Amino acid sequence: MPELTRQDGFHTNALHGWLRTIWKLEDDEQPCAISAFFDLGGSTKREKLHESYKDNRSEAPDELKAQIPIIKQMTSFMGISTHESAGVEADDLIASAVESLRNKVEEIFIVSSDKDLAQIVGPGVFQLLPPPTAQPKIGWRKLDARGVEEKFGVQPEQIAEYLALIGDSSDNIPGLKGVGPKTATAWLQKFKTLQGIFDNSGRLNPKRFQGIVHESKDFLLRNLELTTLEVDHPLENLGNGELRLEELCKLLAEMEMANSIRTARQRYSN
Repeated sequence: MPELTRQDGFHTNALHGWLRTIWKLEDDEQPCAISAFFDLGGSTKREKLHESYKDNRSEAPDELKAQIPIIKQMTSFMGISTHESAGVEADDLIASAVESLRNKVEEIFIVSSDKDLAQIVGPGVFQLLPPPTAQPKIGWRKLDARGVEEKFGVQPEQIAEYLALIGDSSDNIPGLKGVGPKTATAWLQKFKTLQGIFDNSGRLNPKRFQGIVHESKDFLLRNLELTTLEVDHPLENLGNGELRLEELCKLLAEMEMANSIRTARQRYSN
């Protein structure tokens, strides 16, 4: 989104972008319910396992951070259930939501570009990837299990092990030195799991990794704990938000988003 502000200089571009995205998804996918998940700090479990987990991430700009509380309010007023938990990452809450809904609804769409979430794609569960910032013309993409395999070379249930091998720079997780996507994919296609790779370490190619993988078992198992999403977090009122149109319009007025007020009344007054 371009830089947008109120008359007093308060930035509103993230608010406009969030609202437009939600409305586009509602129009395109016609969901019966939407839930939104937010981070409250980091992951207590992962930070204990790896002290420098996500240390490479820069602070969000102050202009964006100031808009997050308003985004949360706006989302709730739109009838979308919101979920957050101290010490638990949003991705783990999303994985827990998918696990709880997997056999109860026809289709679940996970809206995120995070590659970690590809591990929970499966029958009836899809990942919707937003357009890349660098190539917006690509548009939105929907990944099913086959799409995950085409994108990464491994099946969804192998994604956590794939990331354990190659690392994940976005989370500051180091991979096994010298192992890139091509090597990790070849090993997992042949031996299926990390344990299968350990059991067959003497047969690995390139041969220089045969001893390295055997010696790095604890390191890779630690990585696997870091890259595996948690699915056991309880969630209340999942998908059971309540539309509060007047409160939404009041908030939009405070943000000087007059066009959005008109759109909201048209969308939600019927």
